[in-house]
Amino acid sequence: MDLSIFFKPVEENFEGGKHSFQKTFDIHTVNAGFPDLEDIDVAIIGVKEERGAIDNEGCSEGADEVRRFLYKLNIGGFFPRVVDLGNIKAGETINDTYFALTNSIEALIKRKILPIIIGGSQDLTFANYAAYQKMEQTVNLVSIDNQLDLGSSESGIDDTTYLSKIILHQPNFLFNFSNLGYQTYFVNQESIELMSKLFFDASRLGQISGNVHESEPIIRNADMLSFDVSAIRMADAPGCKQTSPNGFNSQEACQMARYAGISDKLSSIGFYNYNPTFDNRGQTAHLLAQMIWCVIEGYYQRKDDFPVRNSDEYLKYRVMLEDNKYELLFYKSKKSDRWWMDIPYPPNKRIQFERHHLVPCSYSHYEKALADEMPDSWWKTYQKLI
Repeated sequence: MDLSIFFKPVEENFEGGKHSFQKTFDIHTVNAGFPDLEDIDVAIIGVKEERGAIDNEGCSEGADEVRRFLYKLNIGGFFPRVVDLGNIKAGETINDTYFALTNSIEALIKRKILPIIIGGSQDLTFANYAAYQKMEQTVNLVSIDNQLDLGSSESGIDDTTYLSKIILHQPNFLFNFSNLGYQTYFVNQESIELMSKLFFDASRLGQISGNVHESEPIIRNADMLSFDVSAIRMADAPGCKQTSPNGFNSQEACQMARYAGISDKLSSIGFYNYNPTFDNRGQTAHLLAQMIWCVIEGYYQRKDDFPVRNSDEYLKYRVMLEDNKYELLFYKSKKSDRWWMDIPYPPNKRIQFERHHLVPCSYSHYEKALADEMPDSWWKTYQKLI
């Protein structure tokens, strides 16, 4: 498929220094044409779509404003092979836009290129998920958001209902969903109970803020990540109508973006609901540019140490729980010191779930097991596998 039919070139008025992204990226402009995707690692996609936004008119203009700051940033100690494909044209209907984004993401993932999507509204996450569905790949989705976007199952797809549409969609390829940073006063109790019944994960802002390292194993388990700017506190990200006085600070947001970049498993990421209309001197656009920088920098720090290869590269720990009723097997990478838990599952489901039985964790999970406590993530994954 010729992806260029979906994209409009970006303007050529971005400025950057000698070692800036603007000088090192292959950018889709009128003069340069559509980039060659051969030997490319990362592709930036802008999406000018806001028809799925609830009370957030103007968010479709966010991508170019982020670019204005992104291309001024200098490359770090890495040599990026990155293209900017431009902006996906808003279709005649919103489903046309979804179609363009889905097919673009699918084509990039098949080429082992990481798409970085700049929205637009967060309902575009549904189009991102649909790319995995087309490939018939079960996925783990992580959403960094101040609320759970379940909405009403009877409503159409928008940025407040997209999650319920993913959960209910048939055939379904969602293995696990995790939320980071929900704020209890924005979430009804029924939604929290639903997360528990489905063995999904939802972490309150207070559990992660100030302890951002606790988010790393959760993010490392994601195939796709959806970052709603509303998860960042208003003082740090005023350019979003749904922000509130509480939320992650800018350093935490950048750290989580870097965790996403260094994850060997992550194959797509999107940033949504940024609205230049409400931004103060480009503060939020500048922050998003730095977050994208962190994703790219993290990508070039990947260790390729998911424990499926030579066992000599890992330390293996066995822990017996509840009077030898359960045996927990942990792996620790010698390359990165990162931890995983091995979850047993029926042999007849080996092909279907072979990507999901090794669950990222931290040393604290191992400590909990030593204290004869079952880690929640082990039990929830086990329930989904049996």
